Amino acid sequence: MKILGGHFDLPSKQKQIAELEAVMGGPGFWNDQGLAKNTIDAVNSIKKIVERFAELTHLHDDMATLYELIEEEKEESLVADLHKSATSLAHELQQFELELMLNGQYDKNNAILEIHPGAGGTESQDWAEMLLRLYTRFAERRGFQVETLDYLAGDEAGVKSVTLLIKGYNAYGYLLPERGVHRLVRISPFDASGRRHTSFASVNVMPELENDTDIDLKTEDLRIDTYRSGGAGGQHVNTTDSAIRITHIPTGVVVTCQAERSQIKNRSSAMKMLQAKLIEKKLDEQRQETLAIRGEQKENSWGSQIRSYVFHPYSMVKDHRTNVEVGNVQAVMDGDIDIFIDSVLRQKLNI
Repeated sequence: MKILGGHFDLPSKQKQIAELEAVMGGPGFWNDQGLAKNTIDAVNSIKKIVERFAELTHLHDDMATLYELIEEEKEESLVADLHKSATSLAHELQQFELELMLNGQYDKNNAILEIHPGAGGTESQDWAEMLLRLYTRFAERRGFQVETLDYLAGDEAGVKSVTLLIKGYNAYGYLLPERGVHRLVRISPFDASGRRHTSFASVNVMPELENDTDIDLKTEDLRIDTYRSGGAGGQHVNTTDSAIRITHIPTGVVVTCQAERSQIKNRSSAMKMLQAKLIEKKLDEQRQETLAIRGEQKENSWGSQIRSYVFHPYSMVKDHRTNVEVGNVQAVMDGDIDIFIDSVLRQKLNI
């Protein structure tokens, strides 16, 4: 843990906390509500990391004590406990290391996640709904909250499009590696001949923004339309014109929201979605500029296949960016995708 502590730089983080708390205690701190909130969020995020480090240090010390007891007292019966503790600590350290990787500007934010089926009608729409279940399960495993911002049901099955707001610390950082095209290979349940089909669905991930001064939304640049919500029935059907469609005229970016019965709430959610799309567009442009400077070639994430899920003739999920493969397809479909996220982040940082 001393080595990890050196890399972690605990004194630096404690100094950051002290400096930010001094600012919080200063006169006029609440004069700028936005700045005050950002400062408090920064303090809390650093404190959370420091507390996590303290927990891991405590686990390590307990394990060291147990090891000494085994050595001194020759308590062979405790070896199994030591092995269990070591395995647990290794897992916790790996998770902590992953959390430390998520240090981008928006990584700690909530995430807005969109799923759109590719060509293929019902087959692709069903695949989109399977991915909806996957990410809902992933969020539950992480303790994140999930809200449906927009949902358009498929004609026969599945979904034509869905937008989720996933709330939780580092939600955007964790889900960003999922951005791209996902490919499914299986025996189609919609094919009476039992033939194998290949389906595609695209996933887009954007950070939810609170007050981003980099995004200036001028009233004259927006076209706001209202319409009646539609869907497969139940909670997705509305009897009033409460659904909102906002078009950002300069860029042509369009967002829709029909999750609430209140037009005001849908408009507020749609504005957040628009901000998120515009900031993601801006981030994409910055990424492309960086790649151009480095002289690197990279496929557009919307047009590239990042992962394949094969149900037949064998079972395997393979990430094409890192070549990581998992044979337990059902576990992946139940939201166990940490291994893919971890490998992509490590590849990005070359560790």
